[in-house]
Amino acid sequence: MAKLILVPLDQTGDAEAVLPLVADAARGGGAEVRLLHVAPIPDNVLNADGHVVAYADQEMARLEAEGLDYLRAQEVHLIGVPTECAVRFGDPVKEILLEAEAFGADLITLTTGHRRGLSQLILGGTAQQLCRRSELPVVILRPRTDGHS
Repeated sequence: MAKLILVPLDQTGDAEAVLPLVADAARGGGAEVRLLHVAPIPDNVLNADGHVVAYADQEMARLEAEGLDYLRAQEVHLIGVPTECAVRFGDPVKEILLEAEAFGADLITLTTGHRRGLSQLILGGTAQQLCRRSELPVVILRPRTDGHS
C-alpha cells in the first residue's frame, strides 16, 4: 500500500477529479499526500512600451504564491489526510519525477490530459510520458466526459 502519494494538479477541474479517489486511498492506507503544481518558468513582464513592469524573479514569486493558494484550496478534498503542497517551475514531466524522488513518493496519481487526436499521438500527454519514464507506479484516472466526476 502506498504511504507517500504525489498528486500533480494543473488548475483544471479534470485534474482535481482525482482528489476524492486519492483521499479515500490515503485515509484507508494511512498515506501522506503531496499536491504539486508545475508552472512554466516565467520571463520578465513587459508593458506595451517594452518596459519591464515585473522581473522574472518577481513573477516567479507571484506564481508560486498563486500556486500554493490554489493547492491549499484543494486540500479541502483531503480532510483527515496529512497533506503538503509544492510549486515547481519547468517541464511538467521532469519536475513531477524530480518531486516524486525528493518526496520519496511510492505512487503518482493524476488524470489524463485534455489533448485529443493527432497532437496527443505525436506529443504524448503528461500522463503517458510519466508512465513511460517513471520507475514508480502511476495511477491515471480518466475524467468522465458527461459532466460528472
